[in-house]
Order: sequence, then structure tokens, then C-alpha cells
Amino acid sequence: MNTSGTPSLLPASPWIARHLPRADGSGTLLDVAAGRGRHVALALDRGYQVTALDRDTAGLSRFGNGAAVEVIEADLEDGDAGTAPWPLPGRSFAVVVVTNYLWRPLFPHLLAAVAPDGLLLYETFARGQEALGRPRNPDFLLGRNELLDRVRPTLDVIAFEDLVDPDPEPAVRQRIAARRRAAVDASR
Repeated sequence: MNTSGTPSLLPASPWIARHLPRADGSGTLLDVAAGRGRHVALALDRGYQVTALDRDTAGLSRFGNGAAVEVIEADLEDGDAGTAPWPLPGRSFAVVVVTNYLWRPLFPHLLAAVAPDGLLLYETFARGQEALGRPRNPDFLLGRNELLDRVRPTLDVIAFEDLVDPDPEPAVRQRIAARRRAAVDASR
């Protein structure tokens, strides 16, 4: 039990921890909806420069905002139908991580943010979750194979799951690990 008066940091997602080594372990990592930074900590331990993005950055204050971590406060859902400006135009990352978050208007930005030979590691809740707990709003639940269908036209899928995950408590989830093909030098 945590008696310090501060919330305990959840462990990194096993999905993210398992697939992060597929990247080369260097470069930059974008953590979208970073929360309290459980994946920021994992990425720093693996040698990444991290950009942590969230609408509430109070949980990221322990990382500061310096050489290894850039914290950006942005409400990605602000505006009608997701018209909030993407706060990272033109930037790309070796790894883009998203967990327990779904805002469909972001998909084009997220996919574009994956650098050549970079990874997208994404997991969130899917339909069926409403019978088990939160979230219950269908706007925040993926449809059957939706994550796969959204990613596949742009990135090469390495692994995909659409399942009832029993741990730490039952949840209906979709997960994907996907890579953007490196640019091919046609001059050779």
C-alpha cells in the first residue's frame, strides 16, 4: 500500500515493454496521453529522448522538462469534431506509444508521426468493455479489428491482438505493434 500520499505509478504495459525492444533503442519516443509517465520511465530506462504529451501534465512533473524529456500540455480533443491543432506538426519519432486512449481524429497525425523504420505501439479498449467496466462510452471503444484496419494501410503490422485480457482485471482490448518501412534509396 502506498502511504506517501502520492498516487503509485502503474507498471509499464506488458505489451509496450515486450515490443519496445523491436526499435533500435535510440532516438525519440512520443508518449501520447502520457498520464503519470509509466511509459516515459520505461523509455528513459531504454535510452530514448521522450516527448510526453497530455492535457494534464501534473503527473509528469517528476520528469522535469529538460534534455531527456520534453513535456507538452495540449488538449488534443479541444474544438468541434477534433479540430484542435496537432501540437507536433512535421515531427516524427522512432516510437509512438498510445495506451488506454482513443480519439479517432488523431489517427492521421499519429501515423504520420512514425518515422521511417519507426514503431507504433498502441493498445486501448474495445467494444465489449462496457460489460466489464469503464470506459463504457462507444466513442472510446474500438470496433472489431478497428485498430488493425486503421493502421494497416500505412504501416506494416508486426503483431495484433483483439481479446479479453484477464490481467490485472478483465478488459476487452486491442493492441498493435506496427512499423513504417524505411525509405528505399532508388538511386542504387
